[in-house]
Amino acid sequence: MLDKLNSLFREVQDTSIKTKEELELFRIHYQGRKGILAGLFEEFKTVPHEQKRKTGKILNDLKMAIQSRIDAYTQESGSPEETSLSDFDLTRPVTYMEPGPRHPLSIVRNQIIGIFSRLGYTVAEDREIEDDWHNFTALNFPEEHPARDMQDTFFIEKNPDIALRTHTSSVQIRTMEKNQPPIRSIFPGRVFRNEVISARAHCIFHQVEGLSVDKDVSFRDLKQTLLYFAKEMFGDDTQIRLRPSYFPFTEPSGEMDVSCNICGGKGCNICKYTGWVEILGCGMVDPAVLENCNIDSEIYTGFAFGMGIERITMLKYQIKDLRLFFENDLRFLNQFKGAF
Repeated sequence: MLDKLNSLFREVQDTSIKTKEELELFRIHYQGRKGILAGLFEEFKTVPHEQKRKTGKILNDLKMAIQSRIDAYTQESGSPEETSLSDFDLTRPVTYMEPGPRHPLSIVRNQIIGIFSRLGYTVAEDREIEDDWHNFTALNFPEEHPARDMQDTFFIEKNPDIALRTHTSSVQIRTMEKNQPPIRSIFPGRVFRNEVISARAHCIFHQVEGLSVDKDVSFRDLKQTLLYFAKEMFGDDTQIRLRPSYFPFTEPSGEMDVSCNICGGKGCNICKYTGWVEILGCGMVDPAVLENCNIDSEIYTGFAFGMGIERITMLKYQIKDLRLFFENDLRFLNQFKGAF
């Protein structure tokens, strides 16, 4: 193999390169995928161990010599960039590229974040794969709760339970574990539930949850915060109503409806002729949840709320099929050009 390498050295030095075409043939002959160098490196694998060091050095020198011939011709003839500039009219206007639209979910998500940022809320995000403690137990979910069943949740492991998070409430727990009050944060993110995909449901959707913990936080503070949000999102004429409900992690709990902005509260098929549309759940943080996060419930109180971005987007833009958000149909997405 040493004789072959020495012969190739002389061949490389004696080869005459005068044109770009000859340079390209030279490059392919020696550096191509099936070229001389590729064959030599394959043959090098069979060289006896005691000859590998000497042979490898000569082979590497040959590789560098080939590249030096290519570089030398390029410098003599001018770089491809320098020769190609003269081929273009630099005074011509550039080709217009039409900007793409923002996704409607991103638009509404940013609007929600903007509204709560004006109230002093910070934004916190965390992992989408969660353990049982942060996703269920710390939030007061009982052992027999249906959310712990495989039919409702995508479990990755059992014993210990590791699952795709079913809500961004897990980020609330992590935030309270790391920080002492006052806390005022919102938690946007993607969540997963084992749902049958239809016009009104999907196994992947997006939430924004909020949490406020401090001394003397009351349900009145919660109501005023949500009223401000509703008016900022849907307009000054928007009204809200709160109905009693149940969630494991809040007590008392409620669901909030907004007056239908499509029919003005008069009744239509969107609001099922009631004049109201449910958009979120809320309530005062259960003292047990605070204690699970080492926050003294005798000193501090708090409220929490959570809303689905898809539901608000469907209401805001009068979209009737949730599946449109995931299909990447440009005919649908291009309707949101210019929206931010």
